[in-house]
Amino acid sequence: MSAVCTDTPLAQPATRDWLSPLELTLLAAIWGASFMFQRVAAPEFGTAALAEIRLALGAIILLPFLWRERRRFPAGIWPTLAMIGVINSAVPFALFAYAAQHAPAGIGAITNAMAVLFTALFAVLMFGEKIGWKRGLALFVGFAGVVVLASAKTAGASIGAAVVAGTSAAVLYGIGANLVRRHLMGLPPIAVAAATLSFASLSVLPFALWFWPTHTVSMPAVGAAIALGVLCTGIAYALYYRLIARIGAPRAVTVTYLVPLFAVAWAWLLLNEPPTIPMAIAAALILGSVAFSQKAGK
Repeated sequence: MSAVCTDTPLAQPATRDWLSPLELTLLAAIWGASFMFQRVAAPEFGTAALAEIRLALGAIILLPFLWRERRRFPAGIWPTLAMIGVINSAVPFALFAYAAQHAPAGIGAITNAMAVLFTALFAVLMFGEKIGWKRGLALFVGFAGVVVLASAKTAGASIGAAVVAGTSAAVLYGIGANLVRRHLMGLPPIAVAAATLSFASLSVLPFALWFWPTHTVSMPAVGAAIALGVLCTGIAYALYYRLIARIGAPRAVTVTYLVPLFAVAWAWLLLNEPPTIPMAIAAALILGSVAFSQKAGK
């Protein structure tokens, strides 16, 4: 999940309440599956190649939206879009691909949820917004969850490096969300996503070509990589912005709470990666802090 452009003037009251919860659940299931697909594909493709496949396929799915809205983009905005693409997509996708090679799928999903807290933190640092003691407490509790997760072991192996990678990706999502808010407000969000994914793909391409796997990649890994790009990036982004336009960003972002639950469930059912006690504790701390920070901001 990315933190691209969740503030949008297109937000409207929900008109089909029965459909919105269904789409939120579907989106959470898709984004939860993304961590499972990375777990399958990353060991065979490697970090850069998998990130490139995901970015390129996601961009291809969304490019029609950018083409349709291209006249709304000022000529001078493209360098900013390129910079945000690197910060908000290229590096985070690579970091999650790295994490998937060193820890169960649920680990990346749990750290990803920290993006909401880091968005609030960087709103203070970049915009001078007041965070308040409640959100400050939420950040502290969320970081405690990361510490619990980083200190855990799975099958006797440390997962600290994967936790650091996932948390770093969440930090970049927090920065990216605030850059979007500062520089790209008023532009069509789904077209912005298409542009940033495209630039991110171009930035990763040289590394992907250099580190492209020389061995034969299995069909399950190929299928997982394609699903990651087409379903979990391109189609999921389109669904996310459809939700934002209809029910508003504050309601759409609640998908954050469900993604780790689906990620752990998919990994348990299909990859035989059962949740551990430290994962459960960390998830409770992080997701609880995210929920509390959202409530505190209202």
